[in-house]
Amino acid sequence: EVQLVESGGGLVQAGGSLRLSCKTSGFTFDDYAVGWFRQAPGKEREHLSCIRRSTGSTYYADSVKGRFTTSSDNTKNTVYLQMNSLKPEDTAVYYCALGSVLSYGNSCPSWYDYWGQGTQVTVSS
Repeated sequence: EVQLVESGGGLVQAGGSLRLSCKTSGFTFDDYAVGWFRQAPGKEREHLSCIRRSTGSTYYADSVKGRFTTSSDNTKNTVYLQMNSLKPEDTAVYYCALGSVLSYGNSCPSWYDYWGQGTQVTVSS
């Protein structure tokens, strides 16, 4: 059974930093990518980033480019989202997701099949 478990959320002041972790297990895909999403109350889910296991290539949404960094430790089957210069508008539930259908040259999968349970990030002003 594929499992994704997020951790690292919490309360932080504006300008601060947090690092989220996404521990993956239960699969043996030749290649895959892990993405990070967030959803704030009353807003649509937003795709923030992804990282492809085989190449390490990444994608970032404009809203977080330059502030958030995704990385992976393949020995630990864990993907990270380092979030710096946090703003109150970054407050949301953050999710990681995994997809195994990837096109040549793309960092992100064609779709995401597996999702974590989410972790709350609250940024106070």
